[in-house]
Amino acid sequence: MLLYSLVPLVWLFINSTKSQASLFDSFGLWFSGDFAFFTNIRDTLTYDDGVFVRWLLNTVLYVALGAGGATALATLGGYALAKYDFFGKRAVFAVVIGAVAVPTTALAVPTFLMFSKLGLTNTPWAVIIPSLISPFGLYLMWTFAAEAIPGELIEAARVDGAGELRTFWKVCVPLLAPGIVTVSLFTMVATWNNYFLPLIMLKDPDWYPLTLGLNSWNDQAATSGGQAVFNLVITGSLLTILPLLAAFLLLQRYWQSGLAAGGVKD
Repeated sequence: MLLYSLVPLVWLFINSTKSQASLFDSFGLWFSGDFAFFTNIRDTLTYDDGVFVRWLLNTVLYVALGAGGATALATLGGYALAKYDFFGKRAVFAVVIGAVAVPTTALAVPTFLMFSKLGLTNTPWAVIIPSLISPFGLYLMWTFAAEAIPGELIEAARVDGAGELRTFWKVCVPLLAPGIVTVSLFTMVATWNNYFLPLIMLKDPDWYPLTLGLNSWNDQAATSGGQAVFNLVITGSLLTILPLLAAFLLLQRYWQSGLAAGGVKD
């Protein structure tokens, strides 16, 4: 499993140090020719008037609003479903479980038709709004809140005079931190790597995320008169995954530190 996970990363880094010509006349898992890593980074960031930076900012926008909103909605919904009783709760549970089982690609075309009628295609909202809904994140927060937050703790807060919102923000959110981090990681990775939805929603390259932009660079070699920039595609792919690696490394300690959160001593 370690080899399966690391070999593609090693291949990506090694080949990002090669020039366009060296990619095709050298062994893929070893260095060759001049060390062109920093040159490739500079060319990637400046190629086509720096459009890679624009794609990076677009991706950050989609993640901040889409994944951030999905995490917030999943946290609110999961807490409410876990700690409140209301009419139709079982039906909501069935809908959430059913939604988890539906692949997102199956919803792409109906979503496109709906957004087309609303006039939202080829806009950032066509990517952001569908990203706000995460059935798996909602189910995860639902089950986590049911186990991590003792009912006695909520009742004690109510007895002390805390309102529902204050109880949620001051008492429950700290206990939900591990689940929130987990959901945020899942939704962030899903939004950052999202390819099919932007592919059918966006036509303007200025609104492309990194996944779609790098694919357009890769397709240039197959077009008439197009310039092959495989070295930039590889380097751009490496730069694309670095933020995800950093996010996992930075958030891992928050994830692990609260695994026992919610435990109370009777």
